[in-house]
Amino acid sequence: MLAFLVQRISQAVLVMFVISVIAFAIQDGLGDPLQEMVGMSVSLEEREALRDELGLNDSMVVQYLRFAGNAIQGDLGNSYFYGKPTLEVISEHLPATLELVIGSSLIIMLLSVPIGVYAAIRPQTLLSKFFMGVSTVGISIPVFLTAIVLIQIYSIGVTVEWFPVDTSWGQWLNGAVSTEGGLPSYGRGDELTHLFGTWYSGFFSKSGLLHLVLPCVSLASIMLPLFIRLIRAEMMEVLQSDYIRYARAKGLSAVRINFLHALKNTMLPVITVGGVQIGIMVAYTILTETVFQWPGVGLMFLEAITRSDIPLIVAYLMVVGLIFVITNTLVDLVYGLVNPTVKLTGKKA
Repeated sequence: MLAFLVQRISQAVLVMFVISVIAFAIQDGLGDPLQEMVGMSVSLEEREALRDELGLNDSMVVQYLRFAGNAIQGDLGNSYFYGKPTLEVISEHLPATLELVIGSSLIIMLLSVPIGVYAAIRPQTLLSKFFMGVSTVGISIPVFLTAIVLIQIYSIGVTVEWFPVDTSWGQWLNGAVSTEGGLPSYGRGDELTHLFGTWYSGFFSKSGLLHLVLPCVSLASIMLPLFIRLIRAEMMEVLQSDYIRYARAKGLSAVRINFLHALKNTMLPVITVGGVQIGIMVAYTILTETVFQWPGVGLMFLEAITRSDIPLIVAYLMVVGLIFVITNTLVDLVYGLVNPTVKLTGKKA
């Protein structure tokens, strides 16, 4: 365990070093920081004096070392727009994004496992083929389009007159297909529960939960088909294994075979992919938060780009990179605990 932690920490430091270099290098392409700080009213002499004071005339190596040293101490600069430390700004927006990711992950776990297992056990049924067809379409639809459609159907409402309105059955079918809307599709709502620090949650109030429904479903829609197909494929492969055939020959019940022996080994690769996808979901929230005006780090990042808020953009890249590194390390730890045949050093036991 200790050797694994040392190895993973070393890899994490290397990854963060690469991310820091990339984040630092793109600053020059994002605009002149002096223009964002003082505008155009300052004379050329004053600009040069300020550049010397801020160290902008130093070599790139010296500037990077100063940037890296400040980053290690938790100082990624001050936001031009907010006028306060970038990490403080991110800490105020990050809870909203994590809440969205948690809600979407719950939807994915609650739906993908039973659907994927059923599609593997009963692959020839119409319901399984329906699930696979819908998952294929779901992977192809971008998340922002799903969000717009959900807003139209469940927030604005849709009135359909596809069937004859002069018949009772036609009226019933039109009513069944039509929607009244009413679900909130903007922001987080007003009834947020303060947990600690800057974390305000909507999980503990009706208004907060209603505001979470459409964004969470939209964000989950891009990952849910992937997990359904992954679980189905892994489950079908496991069901063809020799030890499953042996269990059937011993007369074990189908429920015990499918859900105790087969499902456990099916979930091993799913854990690995799931950990990576959770990190990716943080990036996918940019589109979802934009459509629903969800005040998370994704929307904050886009606004920082439009305002050329360079320190905030760089800090966002660093924080998201750190989230990926931490998530992958935790996934490796969990994988080693779930599968005792694999040592944490990566060799078979």
